[in-house]
Amino acid sequence: MEPSGSKSTIHVRVLFFGAARDAAGSEEIDFDLPSPTNATSAREQLVQAYPSLQRFGKSLLFAVNQEYAEPDREIRDGDELAVFPPVSGGSGYARVPRALTSDFDFFEITTDAIDVGAVARRVVLPECGATVTLDGYAREWTKGRRTLYLVYEAYEPMALSEMRKLGEQAHAKFDVAHIGIVHRTGRLEIGETSVVISVSAPHRRAAFEACEWAIRELKRTVPIWKKEVFADGEVWVEGEGQQK
Repeated sequence: MEPSGSKSTIHVRVLFFGAARDAAGSEEIDFDLPSPTNATSAREQLVQAYPSLQRFGKSLLFAVNQEYAEPDREIRDGDELAVFPPVSGGSGYARVPRALTSDFDFFEITTDAIDVGAVARRVVLPECGATVTLDGYAREWTKGRRTLYLVYEAYEPMALSEMRKLGEQAHAKFDVAHIGIVHRTGRLEIGETSVVISVSAPHRRAAFEACEWAIRELKRTVPIWKKEVFADGEVWVEGEGQQK
């Protein structure tokens, strides 16, 4: 039995991703927190324990059990916390009402080369009149600097969950029949495909709009990070995050 007035302690697992992992100098730790505590308090204590994370300011993102955490989210013993900078192209996350996905929708992460045509054909069904497919690939030049290759990494369970949410939201926002997203991780050479988004719909306008929306939201909310490797160094590509 604990002494009167003492606080109990909870034990959590903390994962660091992208530039936050480099700053913390660790990929995964076990961490003790006083109980009760919430996401805001846990975040503050992690930053105190790893002061190098302070450089991210308020843009540092926080997840609990593979979901973006609201500030007052209660932290419990055994929870999995994740700390990461904004994903490669975006600025945090937002809640959007969900709708049911189609049985033909698919959301995948792979280390293998992606066959763009094969992905596109998976959403082509008789009731659809148009399919729009985005092929995102590694470019050689960024702001006048030559890229040798890219490295993508993902918080995979959460990334797949967020992709599925995008699918649900796409069905709620647009008159589409099916949507598929496949993202590659690991090392990519210049010209290799990193992500394919394919959307089918009865009419082409909805397919175009949904595909454009999906890539924008994917870069904003799905926890996948990109490192650009140059001849003279490397850098993690971070989104805008929240204002520091």
